[in-house]
Amino acid sequence: MTVSSKHLAFAALGLAAVAGTGFASAGNDSGAALHCEIVETASAGMSGIEARASSREPMAGTYRLVVTGPGANINQGGEFETRSGQTETLGSVMLGGNGGPYNVRLEVKAGGRTYACEDVIRHQI
Repeated sequence: MTVSSKHLAFAALGLAAVAGTGFASAGNDSGAALHCEIVETASAGMSGIEARASSREPMAGTYRLVVTGPGANINQGGEFETRSGQTETLGSVMLGGNGGPYNVRLEVKAGGRTYACEDVIRHQI
Protein backbone atom coordinates (compact mmCIF):
# COMPACT_ATOMS: atom_id res chain seq x y z
CA MET A 1 0.00 0.00 0.00
CA THR A 2 1.34 3.43 -0.86
CA VAL A 3 0.56 6.71 0.83
CA SER A 4 -0.09 9.65 -1.45
CA SER A 5 1.37 13.09 -0.80
CA LYS A 6 -2.20 14.31 -0.30
CA HIS A 7 -2.66 11.91 2.62
CA LEU A 8 0.69 12.91 4.07
CA ALA A 9 -0.31 16.57 3.90
CA PHE A 10 -3.54 15.84 5.79
CA ALA A 11 -1.67 13.74 8.34
CA ALA A 12 0.84 16.55 8.84
CA LEU A 13 -1.99 19.04 9.31
CA GLY A 14 -3.64 16.75 11.86
CA LEU A 15 -0.37 16.29 13.73
CA ALA A 16 0.19 20.07 13.76
CA ALA A 17 -3.32 20.60 15.13
CA VAL A 18 -2.77 18.05 17.91
CA ALA A 19 0.67 19.43 18.75
CA GLY A 20 -0.74 22.95 18.88
CA THR A 21 -3.35 22.06 21.50
CA GLY A 22 -0.65 21.75 24.13
CA PHE A 23 0.12 25.42 23.66
CA ALA A 24 -3.46 26.68 23.46
CA SER A 25 -3.06 28.61 26.69
CA ALA A 26 0.01 30.53 25.53
CA GLY A 27 -0.45 33.36 23.09
CA ASN A 28 1.86 34.88 20.51
CA ASP A 29 4.92 33.63 18.74
CA SER A 30 8.30 33.40 20.41
CA GLY A 31 9.55 36.52 18.59
CA ALA A 32 6.74 38.75 19.87
CA ALA A 33 7.60 41.68 22.14
CA LEU A 34 5.13 40.40 24.75
CA HIS A 35 3.93 36.89 25.58
CA CYS A 36 0.70 36.14 27.46
CA GLU A 37 -0.33 32.87 29.07
CA ILE A 38 -3.12 31.32 31.10
CA VAL A 39 -1.92 29.09 33.92
CA GLU A 40 -4.10 26.59 35.81
CA THR A 41 -3.36 26.10 39.50
CA ALA A 42 -4.90 24.16 42.39
CA SER A 43 -5.13 24.99 46.07
CA ALA A 44 -7.23 23.44 48.86
CA GLY A 45 -9.64 21.78 46.43
CA MET A 46 -10.15 24.97 44.42
CA SER A 47 -9.26 25.55 40.78
CA GLY A 48 -7.22 28.64 40.09
CA ILE A 49 -6.54 30.57 36.92
CA GLU A 50 -3.68 33.04 36.61
CA ALA A 51 -3.27 35.53 33.77
CA ARG A 52 0.43 36.15 33.12
CA ALA A 53 2.55 38.23 30.76
CA SER A 54 6.26 38.49 30.06
CA SER A 55 8.29 40.71 27.78
CA ARG A 56 11.86 41.15 26.60
CA GLU A 57 11.83 44.79 27.69
CA PRO A 58 9.69 46.78 30.15
CA MET A 59 6.16 47.36 28.84
CA ALA A 60 2.95 48.87 30.18
CA GLY A 61 -0.61 48.35 29.05
CA THR A 62 -3.99 46.94 29.98
CA TYR A 63 -5.42 43.45 30.29
CA ARG A 64 -8.84 41.80 30.37
CA LEU A 65 -9.41 38.31 31.78
CA VAL A 66 -12.77 36.69 31.05
CA VAL A 67 -13.85 33.37 32.58
CA THR A 68 -17.25 31.85 31.70
CA GLY A 69 -18.83 28.51 32.49
CA PRO A 70 -21.31 26.87 34.86
CA GLY A 71 -21.93 29.41 37.61
CA ALA A 72 -19.13 31.70 36.43
CA ASN A 73 -19.21 34.94 34.47
CA ILE A 74 -16.08 36.80 35.55
CA ASN A 75 -14.62 39.90 33.90
CA GLN A 76 -11.43 41.23 35.38
CA GLY A 77 -9.05 43.82 34.00
CA GLY A 78 -6.77 46.72 34.66
CA GLU A 79 -3.40 48.24 33.99
CA PHE A 80 -0.07 46.42 34.27
CA GLU A 81 3.66 46.82 33.85
CA THR A 82 6.20 44.15 33.00
CA ARG A 83 9.88 44.14 33.85
CA SER A 84 12.50 43.07 31.34
CA GLY A 85 12.68 39.27 31.13
CA GLN A 86 10.27 38.72 34.04
CA THR A 87 6.88 36.98 34.10
CA GLU A 88 4.23 39.06 35.83
CA THR A 89 0.87 37.84 37.17
CA LEU A 90 -1.75 40.25 35.86
CA GLY A 91 -4.76 38.77 37.64
CA SER A 92 -6.12 35.58 39.15
CA VAL A 93 -9.42 33.83 39.78
CA MET A 94 -10.34 30.98 42.16
CA LEU A 95 -13.22 28.64 41.27
CA GLY A 96 -14.84 25.64 42.92
CA GLY A 97 -12.83 22.52 42.13
CA ASN A 98 -15.68 20.42 40.71
CA GLY A 99 -17.02 22.87 38.12
CA GLY A 100 -16.37 23.32 34.45
CA PRO A 101 -15.80 23.41 31.71
CA TYR A 102 -14.66 27.03 31.90
CA ASN A 103 -13.77 29.14 28.87
CA VAL A 104 -10.89 31.48 29.62
CA ARG A 105 -9.75 34.40 27.46
CA LEU A 106 -6.91 36.79 28.23
CA GLU A 107 -6.45 39.89 26.11
CA VAL A 108 -3.39 42.08 26.68
CA LYS A 109 -2.84 45.46 25.02
CA ALA A 110 0.65 46.99 25.09
CA GLY A 111 2.99 48.78 22.72
CA GLY A 112 0.22 49.46 20.22
CA ARG A 113 -0.60 45.74 19.78
CA THR A 114 -3.15 43.31 21.15
CA TYR A 115 -2.13 39.82 22.30
CA ALA A 116 -4.67 37.11 23.10
CA CYS A 117 -4.63 33.74 24.84
CA GLU A 118 -7.53 31.29 25.19
CA ASP A 119 -8.00 28.03 27.04
CA VAL A 120 -10.77 25.68 28.13
CA ILE A 121 -10.52 24.12 31.57
CA ARG A 122 -12.54 20.90 31.33
CA HIS A 123 -12.06 19.26 34.72
CA GLN A 124 -11.03 19.72 38.30
CA ILE A 125 -7.46 20.97 38.41
